[in-house]
Amino acid sequence: MAHPFIITVDPATLDDLNRRLAKTRWPDELDNADWKMGTSEAYLRELCLYWQQTFDWKKQEAYLNTFSHFKTTIDDVGIHFIHQKGKGKTSLPLLLTHGWPDSFVRFLKLIPLLTEADENGFSFDVVVPSIPGYGFSDIFTEEGMNPKKIASLFADLMTDELGYDKFIAHGGDWGGTITEQLALYHADDLLAIHLTDLPFHHTLEQPDDASSAEKMFFEKIQQWQQTEGAYSMIQSTKPQTLAYGLTDSPAGLAAWIVEKFYAWSDNDGDLDKAFTKDELLTNLTIYWATKTINSSVRLYYEAIQAIMAAKYNPLIKFNPFDKTGKKSKVKAGFALFPKDIGTPPRELVERYFTVERWTELPAGGHFAAMEQPERLAAEIREFVIRSA
Repeated sequence: MAHPFIITVDPATLDDLNRRLAKTRWPDELDNADWKMGTSEAYLRELCLYWQQTFDWKKQEAYLNTFSHFKTTIDDVGIHFIHQKGKGKTSLPLLLTHGWPDSFVRFLKLIPLLTEADENGFSFDVVVPSIPGYGFSDIFTEEGMNPKKIASLFADLMTDELGYDKFIAHGGDWGGTITEQLALYHADDLLAIHLTDLPFHHTLEQPDDASSAEKMFFEKIQQWQQTEGAYSMIQSTKPQTLAYGLTDSPAGLAAWIVEKFYAWSDNDGDLDKAFTKDELLTNLTIYWATKTINSSVRLYYEAIQAIMAAKYNPLIKFNPFDKTGKKSKVKAGFALFPKDIGTPPRELVERYFTVERWTELPAGGHFAAMEQPERLAAEIREFVIRSA
């Protein structure tokens, strides 16, 4: 049974954070103003100083608590979620699933745009859960919390817990992967799905009959993996080793996470053009206060272990992704943003999804709900009105 949940962080945790920030040991740095070797020291120093001396968590905490937060237990896993009812005469349930290295904070700008009624009195009941191991959802204590399992938890959240017969699901990054698992294994619960990217596992192996556009895309992805993908390799293979430093050092945590916000967003080389420091630090403080950086990156390990076991172990008794690679029959909409990690050709996406709407937007990046909330909200509305 879901119960109201109030976000609150122990003042002692915030005091400890400030002390650690004040005692940061800074490394040397060569010329790195363009972030070519990773997070810029000049920017990180500025951000950490702001975090220590100016950032007002209590103000942000109060803002977060203006949304309707709940927590429930499904299959012995505590799930935190926002459930914001639509204001229209007609409201459809919409599940929004975040990714990494963000959190439910990804969708805060999007929620009021979707819960408002349009000229026809149509709106959405918006549900935004925290993925297990992220933020205020429970840290899972056993292996096996992969995207398929999470999709099952979220399907139960929407149907059994909240009582919706059918719902729409949207996501990007891990949210896109989880949304695809919903479409593959819980199609009867869905009206439609909407994504902002192609789930990553479809980029691991090029189809034998790839078109020229698909071949070009896979070449770009391979180049990206060689130049930008080291974080994923670490998180997929040795997440525990990484976790010690990021759990102990707020500056280290900020460097690891903020680099992705810089590299994956539409910012013209200036991160402040895409996100305010308060936005970045609200997300970072959630990771820090809940000590969930380890459990969040462990999702990479869980997903890769499941995919590799299914692919290379023919004797596996239970294939956790037995439908991976198959085409979902659920109606799908895609909104693609130019500065995201990669823009797949439509013919590749149509191998796995029943695409009803395909839109390439003029601006925005990986964190579209934060960068371009109005455009994304309009896309979701238009897709649902036409397709669901």
